[in-house]
Amino acid sequence: MSSPVPRRVSATGSVSALRRYPVKSMLGEDLQAVTLTASGLEGDRMVAVIDQKTGDVATAKHPQLWRGLLALAAQWNGGAPRFTFPDGTSVAVGDTAGAELLTRLLHRDVRLATVRPEGAQVARPAPEDVIEHGDDADVPYEKLEIGQGTPGTNFVDFAPVHLITSATLAHVGTEMIRYRPNLVLDIPGSEAFAENDWAGREISIGPVRLRVTIPTPRCAVPTLAHGALPRRAEAVRTLLAENRVAIPGFGVRPCLGAYAQVLEGGTVAVGDRAALLRSPARDQRVASSTSSSRC
Repeated sequence: MSSPVPRRVSATGSVSALRRYPVKSMLGEDLQAVTLTASGLEGDRMVAVIDQKTGDVATAKHPQLWRGLLALAAQWNGGAPRFTFPDGTSVAVGDTAGAELLTRLLHRDVRLATVRPEGAQVARPAPEDVIEHGDDADVPYEKLEIGQGTPGTNFVDFAPVHLITSATLAHVGTEMIRYRPNLVLDIPGSEAFAENDWAGREISIGPVRLRVTIPTPRCAVPTLAHGALPRRAEAVRTLLAENRVAIPGFGVRPCLGAYAQVLEGGTVAVGDRAALLRSPARDQRVASSTSSSRC
């Protein structure tokens, strides 16, 4: 019986940025270090605004209703999350005044939730329609269940971690915060959209081990105004032209970055070494070849 072949490193680099978003669809915060668990980054997407009329999770994916959320900034605040309005008013998530102020700002009756309801959904128009008709246009949308790729009850769109390479960001020439990643990885020598081919591969960062699941489908959010950043249709238009990817369960979508599961948790920091491992299938081919050559 042959021994298993050790997993091999195919590329190395480092973590160049860490970000979390305590309240879904609000602006996030830069981090120097953070703990990851099976649910993702500590404090990430732990709170969401809920539409009282529909029960849907409010997200700027449906900009006609919810693009105003991107004008607010959220802070984890050591487990006591707060969010700040453009005029500087800061409110604790647990403060009843928060929902009242949000209702006035968004012109919808809303509440705040800290646990994702079973089957929670968001409304998502096609980004092409939003680009063509405008942020406030009444365009068709689909309903999508969120959190299907995570064991946690936070409000991630799919999987616990969203990562992007610096090579991809440099190629699209658009501000990183528009794509709302958790990790930005600087992998010297990597090409733009390399993340498309990482599904099933593992990434080690210190004690943390991630497994990439699928490329990240993009909605209209990157095209919208983010705080002081203006609307930028090219943030997704470039992907529509250059990087449409067929994703099982999602269809063909414009993509940028990748989703990942957390296999082993721990603390990561900006500057930590990141190693991209060869795919299990490649390792198995190597093992089979080695075994055959010894027969």
